[in-house]
Amino acid sequence: MRISKVFLYDEPSVPEIEIDNLAKFIIEKTGFEVQVRKSFFDFFNAGQEVAHKLASVRIFNPYIPFEKHEPTSEEVSFEEEPFANRSILNNIILYDGFELQNIVRNIITDSELASDMFHLVFTARLTCTYDCDDYRYHGRAVICSNPSIISTTGIIEAPAKPREYYLASYENITRGLNLDSIKNQFRGRFLEFHDKNLGRVVRGYALQAIFYYLTSKPFCESKDCMLYNARWQEELLHSQIEISNLCENHQKILYEFRQKSE
Repeated sequence: MRISKVFLYDEPSVPEIEIDNLAKFIIEKTGFEVQVRKSFFDFFNAGQEVAHKLASVRIFNPYIPFEKHEPTSEEVSFEEEPFANRSILNNIILYDGFELQNIVRNIITDSELASDMFHLVFTARLTCTYDCDDYRYHGRAVICSNPSIISTTGIIEAPAKPREYYLASYENITRGLNLDSIKNQFRGRFLEFHDKNLGRVVRGYALQAIFYYLTSKPFCESKDCMLYNARWQEELLHSQIEISNLCENHQKILYEFRQKSE
């Protein structure tokens, strides 16, 4: 597969993405042409029809495979509201990631669906996929293919926090205490909403999406690589903040693609 141009779609409710800095990073790292656009549904002038489709792919029972939902008017309005107010960050709702991806793909104009045009969409919606190994949905930070979707909420919620955090939280809950002191105790060991590190973390997920499209293999087994598929927040912070680079093997693969495209 070949990429000649990358379209980046912003998520205004999460300015910490720093979309322009991400664009510069992708250009420097890959050599691809990059165009930054406003939020996906804003750019394509989404309205009530799209809001209805979004509401229909919500997940209400995480223990059963996807079933299309017939949304209420209130649910449609809830989805439509961010189209008018781009700064709104709604409550966490689960969406089937592949169904959401289909909605996005069907909105993109035919002229921009050429195989060498890669679309990367940021959203605050929590994308999930159903896992047939344990028969339940799991939050995902990235849904790969073209278009690819990066969920900022998924980045926060999908990789697990430290085990000690959950033990301390359970103890506080059983004692009727709030979790603020626990968050302060473990702060820095996981990402939070509007975290200052988010702009650097999204770089790794963007590269994962790009590598998936180029090679169908988006991940690396080494924790010292930006393509490492982190299951824990501390692994994520290590690979994206402390290391913040590709391993030698993936750097070589990317170099070879750059050579071919020049």
